[in-house]
Amino acid sequence: MTEAKEAISVNEFCRNYDVCRDTFYSEIRRGRLRVRKLGKRTLILRADAEAWAAALPPLELSASA
Repeated sequence: MTEAKEAISVNEFCRNYDVCRDTFYSEIRRGRLRVRKLGKRTLILRADAEAWAAALPPLELSASA
């Protein structure tokens, strides 16, 4: 049985949330996404990734007349 990792890499985050690296680093610069450093590696705690996704605005569709 494999357990879910508590932290994921930049590549895993981008793949899991379908965003490019530019968007990833832009979200960090804007303070919307928290990351951790372990040596040269950038890691994202799964809880921080989920909080980022939950804070995204919902798509508002207007009714057509």
